[in-house]
Amino acid sequence: MSRVTPKWPPVEVVEPPPHPDAPAAGTKLGPHFAQCFGCGDEIDGGLRLRTESGPDSTILAQFTVTEAHQGAPGLAHGGLLACAFDEALGSTVGQMLRRPAVTGRLETDFLRPVPVGSTLHIVGKLDGVAGRKVYASANGRLNAPDGQLALRARALFVIVDFSHFTTHGTADPRNVHPDVNP
Repeated sequence: MSRVTPKWPPVEVVEPPPHPDAPAAGTKLGPHFAQCFGCGDEIDGGLRLRTESGPDSTILAQFTVTEAHQGAPGLAHGGLLACAFDEALGSTVGQMLRRPAVTGRLETDFLRPVPVGSTLHIVGKLDGVAGRKVYASANGRLNAPDGQLALRARALFVIVDFSHFTTHGTADPRNVHPDVNP
């Protein structure tokens, strides 16, 4: 049986230039919110995903799978791996475009198991923009930036006004993306 990968992005898009304030390649990026399960430092068992700006407007992210991240014994939980991609792709959109956005759709292809103790290296990139819709994709490799391809993901993000977070959540603009929302 052959599998045909659908066209991505599925609509006509424009290639967005990085925002003038997008971080330069090599810039280490902190958590967007200290209590974020994906990147924050204040959540026990969180992913503590670490990111930095990469070449060509990419985001380089990594996290080490711990016993707290297991699904099957000794293997990362698939939902947590999807969470890591959501976080890395959200960082890609937020850092490169400097606009708040929310996940509208996330597709994750699990290509090989990710064992506890391994480090997943994720490279996220923008694929295009169509109005408020932002398309992004990423690959995840095991234990090194050039390691075995373990996962890939594609996502649709929707650009929103910051009031989305204050209306539907409890976000204080001073605590979320402090470098974007001073």
